[in-house]
Amino acid sequence: MRKSISVSVSSPFMRLYIVTFLFFSANPIINIVVPLRGKAEGASNAEIGIMMGAYMLTSMLLRPWAGNVVARFGPQFVLRLLLLANFVILALYAFFGLEWYVMLRALQGVTTAFFSLALQMGIVDTLPEKERSQGLSLYLLAGMLPTVVLPMAALYLWNWGEMHTFTATMLIIGLAAGFVGYHSPLPSRLASSSTNVQTSSTLAQLNQLWSNRAFLVCSTAMLIASIGFGAVVTFIALYTKQSGVGNAGIYLMIQAGVIVISRFALRKKVPSDGKWPAGLTIRLLLCMTIGTGLLAMSIYWGTAYMYVAAALIGFGMALLYPTLMTYLTFVLPAASRNTLIGLFIAMSDLGVVLGNMAMGPIADHLSYSIMYSVCALLLLAAAAVVGFNGRRLITDSQ
Repeated sequence: MRKSISVSVSSPFMRLYIVTFLFFSANPIINIVVPLRGKAEGASNAEIGIMMGAYMLTSMLLRPWAGNVVARFGPQFVLRLLLLANFVILALYAFFGLEWYVMLRALQGVTTAFFSLALQMGIVDTLPEKERSQGLSLYLLAGMLPTVVLPMAALYLWNWGEMHTFTATMLIIGLAAGFVGYHSPLPSRLASSSTNVQTSSTLAQLNQLWSNRAFLVCSTAMLIASIGFGAVVTFIALYTKQSGVGNAGIYLMIQAGVIVISRFALRKKVPSDGKWPAGLTIRLLLCMTIGTGLLAMSIYWGTAYMYVAAALIGFGMALLYPTLMTYLTFVLPAASRNTLIGLFIAMSDLGVVLGNMAMGPIADHLSYSIMYSVCALLLLAAAAVVGFNGRRLITDSQ
């Protein structure tokens, strides 16, 4: 008897993952080139952090609103519109100097807010419940896959042709994403929209989160994890260059490679039953705590510890987001689910913003090692918060 193919890996969904891969291909290149160009032109770590943080700041602010817009107009229409905008924004890198990068990064954040909501809401709305976690894991895998090989390519492009090859690459990526994504098989309307599930206002939906313990605990964990992750991605190139320990491209390849492999190999292990995964969440946060601590100490202990840190941080981040995201899709109220999921993703974005903007001044006034040590302490505190406040969620989910 022939075994049926899982819906989450069928041809239409594979096309969605390819679109995701292409859309996010610009980010790992920008994450390398912008800090290096900033330092070359005399920018401080704080200024570089603002440039990089503008991306997630606008994305964060628009997430809750983007959820309702996607629900109203449909994922397919929103995707086509923002892919056109994405190409225009990437093309502008060819015409503007460093002083305009805050604006360009902010505009990229706008497109990312709508893209991620359109894709994730479309996947959640279309897949059977038992395959929901697999679909989200594969979407996240596709978004991380460019960071496996492109950081090394970015370093090569910068060393070889600097801005000429950088801008040409941005144009190619924008065109490819638009070409493939225009005909992606996202639904024209969400099923929840057709049944008028989302009837309450955005403000009323947001007011519910303060009494929703599941949302608060998950968002706190994701916020702090993203602070550490954002600081690592933004400053690792400068950290390795200053310390002379390790290679930023290799580090990012290891970290991203672990994320990709973990999300693919363990996609069926991510809980998809609506029960609060307290033990798994704590272990993942502790994994990131140890990894960030090793990264802080690698300036004294050597390159090997830096690359072990990359693997630990990558593994923790690989499973933390889909675990918490999948859990929330089961326990959030149906009437406000899209908005609150958008806000949860916004909390993840806020963490990256703080990892960029708040940690930059610490690196300026103290050191990169101390900055990463602060991140490790925050992650340890997050594990404690989940341990103490998540007990009631176990009772609620039983």
